[in-house]
Amino acid sequence: MFTGIVEDIGKVKAIQNGLQSMQLTIESKKIVEDINLGDSIAVNGICLTANAYSNHYFTVDVMPETVKSTNIQSLQMGHKVNLERAMPPTGRFGGHFVSGHVDGTGVILRKRNVENAVYMDIGISEEMSQYCILKGSVAIDGISLTIFDIQPKKLTVSLIPHTYQGTILGDKREQNLVNIETDLLSKYVVNHLNRTQKESSITMDFLELNGF
Repeated sequence: MFTGIVEDIGKVKAIQNGLQSMQLTIESKKIVEDINLGDSIAVNGICLTANAYSNHYFTVDVMPETVKSTNIQSLQMGHKVNLERAMPPTGRFGGHFVSGHVDGTGVILRKRNVENAVYMDIGISEEMSQYCILKGSVAIDGISLTIFDIQPKKLTVSLIPHTYQGTILGDKREQNLVNIETDLLSKYVVNHLNRTQKESSITMDFLELNGF
């Protein structure tokens, strides 16, 4: 489990491509200061497992499904990535519940400066938008952000200077893809309600027939 508070910006030092999978070696002295083999690390919001590490680097494997459903396939040598270690029990919960299980990608439609903020419009699928609510949380490339406008296939977030300068979103341009993980709690609620409605024997015809 993560919180969407980026700890460090790492740099991709090596990429090994399989037929449908990848292996990445990422440089980050801060992250490797306190990790063990098998630890979970969020790389641009994707939960990956450290299978090797040294003084300055760690290595992760990327499965075919992750390659297919995220923007990780666009990474190249030297690219920067957002990094966050898993949340410790005694840590501060500065963001929101982030599982690292990315729902898919969105596309940056527009970036604009409004005084000290950067507004970012992101195109998303209709399926993802059902889990987004006004003032709710969303993880974009692993960053916990607040939605301040939501349309059927678009959401808008506002970046404070610290977030814009301290994450890779500051380097992103319009039409770039970003990883999207919608709010975990919203997904549980929506899926529960959908199942409940399907399983219920009470229909509109039943209510009308019984005087409601």
